[in-house]
Amino acid sequence: MKSFLILILVGFLGLNSATARQLIIPMDASQTNHLKAYGLIYNHISDGSEAQWLLNYKGGSFMAPYSASLLRQARIRGVYAEVVSSAEARRIIAEIERNDVNMAAVPLEKAPSIAVYTPPHALPWDDAVTLALEYAEIPYTTIYNEEVLAGELSNYDWLHLHHEDFTGQYGKFWSAFRHTPWYQRQVRDLEEMAAGLGYSKVSDMKKAVVNTIRDYIGGGGFLFAMCSGTDTFDIALAADGVDIAPTPFDGDPMDPDAQEKLNFERTLAFRDFQIERNPAEYRHADIDILNVQQRMAEVDETMDFFTLFDFSAKWDPVPTMLTQNHVSSVKGFYGQSTAFRTETIKNSVVILAETPGRNEAKYIHGNFGEGFFTFYGGHDPEDYTHRVGDPPTDLSLHPNSPGYRLILNNVLFPAAQKKKQQT
Repeated sequence: MKSFLILILVGFLGLNSATARQLIIPMDASQTNHLKAYGLIYNHISDGSEAQWLLNYKGGSFMAPYSASLLRQARIRGVYAEVVSSAEARRIIAEIERNDVNMAAVPLEKAPSIAVYTPPHALPWDDAVTLALEYAEIPYTTIYNEEVLAGELSNYDWLHLHHEDFTGQYGKFWSAFRHTPWYQRQVRDLEEMAAGLGYSKVSDMKKAVVNTIRDYIGGGGFLFAMCSGTDTFDIALAADGVDIAPTPFDGDPMDPDAQEKLNFERTLAFRDFQIERNPAEYRHADIDILNVQQRMAEVDETMDFFTLFDFSAKWDPVPTMLTQNHVSSVKGFYGQSTAFRTETIKNSVVILAETPGRNEAKYIHGNFGEGFFTFYGGHDPEDYTHRVGDPPTDLSLHPNSPGYRLILNNVLFPAAQKKKQQT
């Protein structure tokens, strides 16, 4: 009987010890698959389980109560995880909470519901964010103009904008691709969609979309955009009620006084920019770097990097979350909108990363109303000069991509504790 009671006691103590253990997912250079680590944690908290984001601790590591299921899922995904004792977990938290270190522990509470604004015929590799979500195994819903205008944004916490042209100029591909079937199909589909929704022009439909998204952000939504989804969004907001589309795009001339009629008070991030009037010019405004070809001649690909800024984890948790990485310098990459000229960025916007020695911000963030927006220049962090028709990026070849990590930081950001977001 005595031996039986001892066995029960030993088992009880062992159970307590097991349940007190923690699982650490380091996000420094020791991590075998940074990208799938985000999906692991996202799906873990989606199930109602607890986790913490350890800002600036080993590259922005994650910690969660130990479970055999979580450890098994980490191994299945090829994610490196460490089991630590309760004493070691307490030591780590005590270290993070010291006033003399730039670290913080942020609870991850509720996984955000995710929508990707993308055309019905878009392929996953058309967009870096869709690629990242697919590879990390994070669920999302695709929506487009009809769903946005029908009020369906209220169903989602986080919205990503596919590299869209919100000015109604079809990506400014008219000069080079107007005779190709894919371009003609894009124009036809959008014109039919605009007519079906009661708009005489695609540009009018797109302006209604950006205004609806603007209201969504103001009400507490999270917006993330890359490439042309960044600057064209703000251009469309500034041009509300103004025709800025040249004749090839909507059948009539643009307003000759369009530039003077732009309202920069309506934009999220950019100000005082000059719109591009030439329909054959492959750019929308001077928000983007001025001369891509000249820049490519001046900057060697092997030397093209942008630098992440350091922020206070305890006092500025939001920009700290968005810049978590295992490196401080990230490989540069081009897109239709590659980077943002700093003189066009509003003073209220936080620059998260810039190209050293050049007047370029690569990664920016700001507040609007109760919500947040983040703009990331370029098309694909692992495809330096992505062009129409290029093969898709295989993220299994880039599981530790620092550039893609920045995308996934934004996916987890809304899951952080609300009081932390508002500090």
